[in-house]
Order: sequence, then C-alpha cells, then structure tokens
Amino acid sequence: MDKLLTRKEFLSNLGSMFAVGSAISLFPWLTSCTEKGQKEIEGQVAKLGIIGTGSRGQFHIANLLVDKSAKIVALCDDYEPHLQEAAAMCPGAKLYSDYHKLLDDKDVDGVIICTPLNWHAVMTIDSFKAGKHVFCEKSMAYSIQECKDVIAEWQRSDRVFVVGQQRLFDPKYIKAMELIHSGAIGEVVGVRNYWYRNNDWRRECPSPELERRINWRLYNASSRGLMTELACHQLQNGSWAMDQYPECVTGMGSIRFWKDGREVFDNVAVTYEYPNGVHMTFESIISNKHFGMGEFILGSEGTIDLVKGIMFSESPAYRSGIEQFLMQIKQGILSNSAFAGSSWSQEDASTDPGVRFTDKIITTDGSSSTGATNDGSVELAHAFCHAVITGQQPDKIVKEAYYATALALMGDQASHEKSTLYFKDEDRIL
Repeated sequence: MDKLLTRKEFLSNLGSMFAVGSAISLFPWLTSCTEKGQKEIEGQVAKLGIIGTGSRGQFHIANLLVDKSAKIVALCDDYEPHLQEAAAMCPGAKLYSDYHKLLDDKDVDGVIICTPLNWHAVMTIDSFKAGKHVFCEKSMAYSIQECKDVIAEWQRSDRVFVVGQQRLFDPKYIKAMELIHSGAIGEVVGVRNYWYRNNDWRRECPSPELERRINWRLYNASSRGLMTELACHQLQNGSWAMDQYPECVTGMGSIRFWKDGREVFDNVAVTYEYPNGVHMTFESIISNKHFGMGEFILGSEGTIDLVKGIMFSESPAYRSGIEQFLMQIKQGILSNSAFAGSSWSQEDASTDPGVRFTDKIITTDGSSSTGATNDGSVELAHAFCHAVITGQQPDKIVKEAYYATALALMGDQASHEKSTLYFKDEDRIL
C-alpha cells in the first residue's frame, strides 16, 4: 500500500529548505540582492538612458526613481507624447528622438530598451557597439537568428547584458524552485501554463496613420503575438524546474473572436516535450478571462502553484473510508449508478487545500499589459544597476532569456504551421 502522508509530514521539509546561501547556489544571478552585493555599490549610481518611453518604459522609470543606485540621465522616443510623459517624470533628463544620438551620449553608462519587438535586436547590437551596458525587455529578439546575432555581439563586447525575464527575481518563484529542486513534490511529471484575458489588446490610437506604431503587438511585422508577449515568461518555468530544455513543440492558433484587422492570433495552444518525456503546455485566449493566469509544476508527490505561491500534496491527511464516502455523497461525486455496480466512477481530484510557502504574497491575474506589483521587476532593474556599476555579468541570465525567447518563437511558428518543430542542434548555443 502506498504511504499516505499527513499534512504535517508533507510540510516537514519546509523548515530546512531556505538555509542561508541556498538560494544563491541555485540562482547565482541573485548576488546583487545580497548584503554583500549592496555594499559593493554603496554610494554609486548607474547612469541610464531609457529607449522607448511608452507604458513599459514608464513602468521601469517609476521603479528606478526610487532606486538609490540608479540615475536616469537620458530619454528617447520618436513618439513625442510618450517622450513628454516620461520627461515629466524625469526633470533634467536629456531628450532624444533618435536612439543613435542617445548612444553617442558619453554620460550614459547603460540603456534600457522598451521598444516593439522588431527593434530589440538592432538596438541591442548598436548599444553594445557604442559601449553601453544593455537591459532589453523580453523577448530578446524577433527571430532565433536575431537572438544569436545579439548574443554574438554581446560576447564580443565587455558589457553586461540583462533581458526582462523578471520571474527570475520574483521571491515566490525562487522559493518555489528551491522546493522543486529539493524534491518536495517528487519527480516533475508535467508543467501547465495558461494566460486568459478578455480584452482586444488594443491601445487608444489618436489617428489612423499611427495604428501600426501604437498597436504594434497586433501586426506580424513588429510582433510575434501571444507567444512572445505572454508565453515567454511562462515557458521559462519548465526549463527552470528541470534544468533542461524541450526537444520539440506542437502548436495551433487562430483569430477566433477579435476579427478587427489584426494579424496575430487571439488564441494559441502549444505543447512542448522535454528529453525526459515531460510535457509542458501553454494556452492563451484573450476573449475569455474566467481562468485568469495559471502556472503549475506537477510532481509525483505534489503540485506547486507558482502564481499563488501554494504547494499541494498528492496524499493529504488520511481520512477513514466512511469519512471519504460521506464526503463524496455530500459533494455529489457518487451517483445512483455507482450503487448499481457501475464499472466507471469519476476520478477524484486532490482534496488538499494546499499551504502557502511565501509570506505576504501579492498575486496577479495577468490582466495588466504594463507590469505587476512585486513580480520581480524592481529587483531585476536593481540587478542591472548593480551590474552596470560593478561590470559583473549576472550569471546564467542571458541563457535563461535566450531559451525562453527561442521556445516562444518556435511555439509561434508551430502554431502558424500547425506542425511539430524540433529544436535544432545549431540553435543550442549557450
């Protein structure tokens, strides 16, 4: 008979899982968050330029304005209303409409790139060539080849490189991955991700000629749609949990509801397969928000809800047979047919209410198109400042960002082709 774990037994390992230094050994990019990392840059500032001052750029500006290690010295946008909004937040910052001129500014140590996806690669490469440190928003680039070009230029430079995969700095994800790597949920057997919204993903456009600039996410020339804008975050989960990357992906997608001239899909469903046989799914529909956002690591002994910071046991506290029987009747699980000797009965889900493994957690429903509170974005921006000041490249962060982007791009291609694509050996570059 399989051992039935009590709730107390299931939680017995938690007390020793967050020993001092354990997170740093597992997640070396967190060194900037340590006391030693803070002392290294005490009294120093990274002088930054923001390229792209729309909603995400202004989100970063707001966070950096309260970071003592950051000073915003330059702003750039070729859309004047966004530039003036950012300028109001940063009195004294130099203003540019051409990013090349910002890169020529000797007062700028590093740049944060918050532009449409199709600009990421060229701006990042130009920034390295200009001797600037770079924080580029996710996804890394519009194509895998562009990603490889970006990484090649970074490797030729002596500059630091950070990409906007903020979950790497989100405390609840870090603690969750500590639990997973410690074996708290047994062997990883599945990864499930979804992101549902009910909005058209459009921004208000003041005039028709600006449509493709303002709503760049909706058009193929500037966007890879739901996969690079949403899935890129979640696809990191499986690789992070198992320390390996998928071999192939199968996908589907369509424009089902928002038939308003957009070119990118309004719903997608993709499945990735890892070398160990584990499957990771991602699904997104932006015309129904009932399920919101969900990210789950499924183990042989438990499940972790990454978004809510809850761990569930496969075998919660034992209940007597009569207690389970009465509960099933109360819940309507048993029907009259069961008493007549049916050969089939409904498979019961786990009844474990779960336990939170982080304190004072703030969750998000995934509805924001700009950023969420306490999602790791503040820590990521601070890590970039630390790297700019010290010249120390955060370990593994480029590799994580590259594969998250590559998987998103492969998923987008597979969903358009309705096919299975295999990860090429020549694309496994890090």
